Amino acid sequence: MISFDFSKLQLKLRQTEGKTSVFDPVRKKWVILTPEEHVRQYLLQYLISTLQYPVALIAVEKSIAVGKLNKRFDIVVYDRTHKPWLLAECKAPEVPVTEHTLHQLLSYQGTVQCSYWLLTNGHQTYCADASNKDNIQWMDSLPAYNL
Repeated sequence: MISFDFSKLQLKLRQTEGKTSVFDPVRKKWVILTPEEHVRQYLLQYLISTLQYPVALIAVEKSIAVGKLNKRFDIVVYDRTHKPWLLAECKAPEVPVTEHTLHQLLSYQGTVQCSYWLLTNGHQTYCADASNKDNIQWMDSLPAYNL
């Protein structure tokens, strides 16, 4: 499991009509701050601010076809050739990261085909190097973006 220190990260928040919204730096818009969105935004801030992942190569909540269904992945980071590189699945803090979460990510992986998989609820975070399909390795930290 990977540990994050989100304490130095700050989200841009606002109150509108009694609801809290957060500014998403990738989608460049205000979104309602649900528990899952809270985790997604802290992860985005960590990737962008701490690990220096380029904002222009990150996609959030995009539709993809999974079999005959339309689904939305949480986060995909692309390499500099715009090939999907890291696929992240975010859950609300009270939702444990389980085998079910991994199966959800793997259903998206069938379409997106990323070298790295990330699962998090903000408390539990796992990342796998899936670049060698015959030898998937769970990692102790997130991969550096040095592509």
